[in-house]
Amino acid sequence: MAGSFVAVVGAIGGGFTLIILFTSLFYFLHYRKFSNKDSETGSSDPSAVGQLEGRQFRMEELEQATREFNESNLIGCGSFGLVYKGLLCDGTVVAIKRRNGRPRQEFIKEVAYLSAIQHRNLVNLLGYCQERGSQMLVYEYSPNGSICTHLYDYGKDAITKLEFKQRLSIAIGAAKGLCHLHGLQPPVVHGNFKTANVLVDENFIAKVADAKVSELLRKIEDVGSSSSTSLNAFRDPELGEGGTFRETNDIYSFGMFLLELISGKKATYEEAFGSNHSMLQWVQGHLISNDLIDHRLIGSFTEQGMRDLLKLTIKCMSFPGTNRPRMENVALELDQIREEEITRTIIMGEGTETITPGSHLFTN
Repeated sequence: MAGSFVAVVGAIGGGFTLIILFTSLFYFLHYRKFSNKDSETGSSDPSAVGQLEGRQFRMEELEQATREFNESNLIGCGSFGLVYKGLLCDGTVVAIKRRNGRPRQEFIKEVAYLSAIQHRNLVNLLGYCQERGSQMLVYEYSPNGSICTHLYDYGKDAITKLEFKQRLSIAIGAAKGLCHLHGLQPPVVHGNFKTANVLVDENFIAKVADAKVSELLRKIEDVGSSSSTSLNAFRDPELGEGGTFRETNDIYSFGMFLLELISGKKATYEEAFGSNHSMLQWVQGHLISNDLIDHRLIGSFTEQGMRDLLKLTIKCMSFPGTNRPRMENVALELDQIREEEITRTIIMGEGTETITPGSHLFTN
């Protein structure tokens, strides 16, 4: 049986280029133009900073909103610093990210730029504060937090169960957020996309957080950037130290995100891939041990739907990066996978009641 798995994975590697070429041709013929400027989009021109500058908050206002930055208002810690939940005087609930730092004009300039980027699938930046040795970013609040909480922290009393179509919807929302960034002129690269930076609002709509915050930190750090030395499984191996981030780097990270949605497990740095061979070896090993797919998905997916998502995941993480699909094509393909999965489950009933053997996922 193991031999058949190996043969299947070998076939994947052999047909890898063909899959990419076929997919590129398909989208060229059928989706020549993808527009992300729709009703979901607010201001999408970051050059229009004069029209939509980030609001300057006063320290007193943010202290009141967080009860003097009370520990009970602390909701997390990210690359920018501690994150507090706050309630402004006008009733707006916000997330406030705070770090130590002296006032910098570059900080205000970057906030103005990022505040002009508005989209339904982005956590929108509302404003900033630079006072009393602190730098703060004020964002809209996403009440259901990071998708990590719902993906990794499944306990007996979990109130959410992320079945397959829900995970596809979350992936679509995140893809649309990145697609909007990449579609701007000039394109905006997220630079630190990962599952922890995909939040969900009260309606479980996915929103991408912290776009370009890693670049902001590099510009304003007084003593180098601590984030550049951290080991990160989502970091594209093609991106060298101090390299320029490109859209293809975000797409690799998005592939890692899809892999976490499929497996339900947190990716570790040791699982980072440096070539198609190492990636296929990893897939091969988990197909053989039959632990690639999250067992909590039993009964919520069809073999075809999972097969299509796995193939897309592999394409997003392919080497060289120039072979990866554009984010607009990723969003379209995810939409298509979900629509076809809905149709199949309506006709056939719900998905398989057993974990599908890996060899079945790459046939046909």
